[in-house]
Formats: sequence, structure tokens, C-alpha cells
Amino acid sequence: MFDGVAANRQQEPDDEADHSGTRLRYRAIWISDIHLGTQGCQADLLLEFLRHTESRYLYLVGDIIDGWALKRRWYWHQLHNDVIQKILRKARKGTQVTFIAGNHDEAVRQFVGLGFGGIALADEVVHITAAGKRLLVLHGDQFDGVVRCARWLAYLGDYLYELTLKWNRWLNWARRKLKLPYWSLSQYLKHQVKNAVSYITAFEEAVAREAHRRGLDGVVCGHIHRPEIRDINGILYCNDGDWVESLSALVETEDGTLKLVTWRDIHEMNMAANSSKQLSLLR
Repeated sequence: MFDGVAANRQQEPDDEADHSGTRLRYRAIWISDIHLGTQGCQADLLLEFLRHTESRYLYLVGDIIDGWALKRRWYWHQLHNDVIQKILRKARKGTQVTFIAGNHDEAVRQFVGLGFGGIALADEVVHITAAGKRLLVLHGDQFDGVVRCARWLAYLGDYLYELTLKWNRWLNWARRKLKLPYWSLSQYLKHQVKNAVSYITAFEEAVAREAHRRGLDGVVCGHIHRPEIRDINGILYCNDGDWVESLSALVETEDGTLKLVTWRDIHEMNMAANSSKQLSLLR
């Protein structure tokens, strides 16, 4: 899937950025639901996040490339190439990168067990934290009854979601003009509609039950675009969110602590670090 980009790779546009600014170091990073190939993908902000973070392990937890959207209409921005190039570069420089297939990039499942460009392809893996916690890592669409049993409805929902994101871009363009902060229409609708809340809760509990069934300590997934860390009946449930709305990732620190971070967190920490460096140079 990345072969065409890798074969035509030139000097990556963020090489210079890798030698400036501050990079935050984590033991592991999980990101999912990037949806490259759609206009809703926030590739520019993801690039900033990737440039200013480092990790021993990087997990791409499904829906990295949106094959569903690309079948409907071809859209591929240069920034989407840049994201892929950045991930390949991290793999070449020693980051252990694992690409876990999701429902939007399900074609990857044909190649599970193989690798390319230093990236391992998998359907699921078990990650062991520095604190010894064993976490099942998978996209999560296997536990979505709509995707499994009513695929046509999943396609319709995906189309309506993409339409909502278009309205959201216009709405936030107007909000920026009024100097108001970003606000997600689709997240608001999901949290207001009772059936959507029930669906999310059922999904989270189903994924947690699977981790419990396997005798594991927790689970990391994506799919529903809702970042979350919580205990579900003794199982640590972690959802790393998405790079369409929440702009979030799950990270593990060197001592094994798991936490959610967003693009804004990394952006503000980097800005603060650069300001401190400039002040020290002026003294």
C-alpha cells in the first residue's frame, strides 16, 4: 500500500524539522483512524505531531488509509504522501512500526505476517508495557455489529459522516473568523444521540470482554473516534482516538504509564520549549 510512495521517495520535506525544535520521547505511541485519502484527514497536524515525538514502538491501529473513500472518489494531497514518508523514515531510523489493519484499509489483511519498508503488518498484536501489563492491540471493527452484519449500513454511515465533516469544516472556518476555538459537530451529534451513546458503550464493553477472555490486562483500539482510558470490569480499556476530529494519540512513558495526548498538547509543549531556549540564548 505504501510501495508507490516508497519507490518514488525523494528527500523528505521534514528532514530539516527533525533537527530543530523539541522532540518528546515515549516508549510507545498508538495512532489510528488517520483516514489518508479524505479531505477530513488532518495530515498537516499529524505531521507536526510525528516530527516532534519519538518512540521505541509505533503502532498504526487501523484506518490509516481510507480505501472506502478512495473507491468513491480519488483524493490524495501531497501532505498524505508526507505522512507516509515520515512513518517510513521512522522505521528506517529504528522505530519498531506495526501496521494493524482496520475496516477502511482491510486490504492490508491479505498481507498479515509480511512486512515492507521496515513496517510489520498484523491483524492484532499483544504489547507488553514497561510495567508488565499485557495489552491486546487491534483496530476494533471486529466488534462492530454494523460493520460485521450490515455492511451497506456501514458504508451509508461512512458517507454521512464524511458529509458531516464537510459541514464541520465550513462551520469552523466561520468560527476562526470570529476567533472562536475549534468545535466538532460530529462529536457533538454522537454524544447527544442516545443510540450513538449506547453503541459506543456496547463497543467498548465488547472489546474489553475479549481482552478478559484471553487473560490479558487491557486493550488498545481505535475505530469509534473517541479517545478514552478507563477501567471496564477490571480491564484497562484504551482508545487512541483519531486524526480527523480529536487529533489524539495514546502514549506509554518509559515507566509504563499510559496517557492520552493531543496535537495541541505537543504543539504547546514544543512552543514552550522553544521559547525557553530563545530566552536562555538572550541571557
